[in-house]
Amino acid sequence: MSTSTETNPAPRTGAGSEFDRDTAVTLREPGVYDAELSAGWTIIHAVNGGYLLALLGRALGDHLPHPDPFTISAHYLTPSAPGPAVIRTETVRTGRTLSTGTASLYQYAEDGTEVERIRVLASYGDLDALTDDVRTSAVPPAFAPVDQCFSASDGPAPPIPGSSAITDRLDLRLDPACVGWAIGAPSGKGEMRAWFGLADGREPDPLSLLLAVDALPPTSFELGLKGWTPTVELTAHVRCRPAPGPLRVSITTRNLAGGFLEEDAEVWDSAGRLVAQSRQLARAPRD
Repeated sequence: MSTSTETNPAPRTGAGSEFDRDTAVTLREPGVYDAELSAGWTIIHAVNGGYLLALLGRALGDHLPHPDPFTISAHYLTPSAPGPAVIRTETVRTGRTLSTGTASLYQYAEDGTEVERIRVLASYGDLDALTDDVRTSAVPPAFAPVDQCFSASDGPAPPIPGSSAITDRLDLRLDPACVGWAIGAPSGKGEMRAWFGLADGREPDPLSLLLAVDALPPTSFELGLKGWTPTVELTAHVRCRPAPGPLRVSITTRNLAGGFLEEDAEVWDSAGRLVAQSRQLARAPRD
């Protein structure tokens, strides 16, 4: 476990980026970290779930003996708000190639009591120690070239009730086939695809992959639904360290039933490798 007072981003990520600054955690005592949830990563009513997953992922990477998230599962218990938070981590098991731990993020109620926002269970390893043996039938999804895709500044979009601050932190270029919702003509297919990067040019790394799997507009928009789609549970797998350059993120929903939907995400790097996958259960927007 680290004995530093504050975790420092690895040199390969580009020190000083908004993402590294806003996911910084400070060690208060062994296993306990202080954090400040930035208002810059809010969407509609709450702080974005992918940003929160990366924040917890940074704390666990500092606490555990292995550096990189391999698999991380989060249950979102209550909505998080900008402001101070505390993260409590615990080592479950340490092995030669993997270590497993838990982390919970708490914020403070008006009376000063702690309210648990998120609880995660994760296994960490060393992505640089993985073998080069790859046997896969997965192929990158068809994407329009980036210069034919749409960013938030390319035209008017439906008003979002509440904050849309996260869109200023991201460089998202949405595939034209997935932007019907923005002009009142959703496709009904439950698909969302976009080129993904951070607006300040920070290169991708394993922690930013945890953000990428939950940073696109929800697939429910293309199903003709509007409003907040809060995540109930999200499991992400990081498969390898991403190459520099923009990522391609594809998210699909096949089943909306009983007021809940699933979203399956794939993240591909500039070298054409599948670098992350995720599945989440979310509550469908309520009219």
